[in-house]
Amino acid sequence: MTSFHPPLRPTPPTSHPAVAPRTITPLDVRAVPSTALAFPLSAEETTARVRVALQEDEAFNDVSTLATVVSTRHVRSAVVARHDGVIAGIPLAVEAFRLLDGGITIRVEAEDGTRVKAGDPVLALTGHARGMLSAERTALNYLQRLSGIATLTRRFVEAVAGTRAGIFDTRKTTPGWRTLEKYAVRAGGGHNHRLDLRSGVLIKHNHLAAIGGDIAMAVSRARQIAMPGTPIQVTCSTLAQVDVAVAAGADWLLLDNLSLDDLRTAVTTCAGRVVTEAAGGVTLDTVRAIADTGVDRIAVGALTHSAPALDLGLDFDGR
Repeated sequence: MTSFHPPLRPTPPTSHPAVAPRTITPLDVRAVPSTALAFPLSAEETTARVRVALQEDEAFNDVSTLATVVSTRHVRSAVVARHDGVIAGIPLAVEAFRLLDGGITIRVEAEDGTRVKAGDPVLALTGHARGMLSAERTALNYLQRLSGIATLTRRFVEAVAGTRAGIFDTRKTTPGWRTLEKYAVRAGGGHNHRLDLRSGVLIKHNHLAAIGGDIAMAVSRARQIAMPGTPIQVTCSTLAQVDVAVAAGADWLLLDNLSLDDLRTAVTTCAGRVVTEAAGGVTLDTVRAIADTGVDRIAVGALTHSAPALDLGLDFDGR
């Protein structure tokens, strides 16, 4: 049976050659493409992660599908976008379908980082109906969650276009999903803050509260403990703290909930000496004004803790 390729929307002429969609067959060793957007898991890690998710859903013991669909039934289907967005999580969805049907053929119509419109195909599949049905929810859970993050990130990135500000995530991630959610931020055009507590120094309000508010001492101790070259970041909620942190030799400042006027003043104080990062309740309604103050970075916790899932669905051919 030939692969099912849903019709694509017509595209305007371009001077750049079109990129042919990947087709993943049972003979492929790895379903993760080698692209500039590096997927954070190895092939083995991807398989292990997805297998646990399938086992959680008892996908290998899908009573409903076993009771209603004969094992020899082959079908064609497609994962389709219900709303506009940016795709992330393709390798995980592909692996979910492959683990339930080792003979499935999948055509990737939208790679991670690709913008899609409502109605656009994301994956086209040909294989056993049982495998597709049993893997459907797990595959969509990965795609919808990560694509939602990528989509929201792209909206923030576009909102600050033309300014110097980059959009950065935070550690406000789902336990066990951090590397994937931070990958989805990159798929949306954003940047990653530190991955974990070991990978960078960020002196926060509670650190300062624990030592009597002494910013200079905190920076000095951090210099002694951290590996050489590790940037030291200090959270500042007042301009007075900004002055002290700059004098103490901090490398960059997390400007927490400062007014727009105070942000502009802090940027002037730090210009050419310290990286500035605005944070605290940043929304799509406020992010442009924050970027216009001249800060270097804007931290947005909502990218990972409040991104709505992108609506995607699996449609069987002829349904």
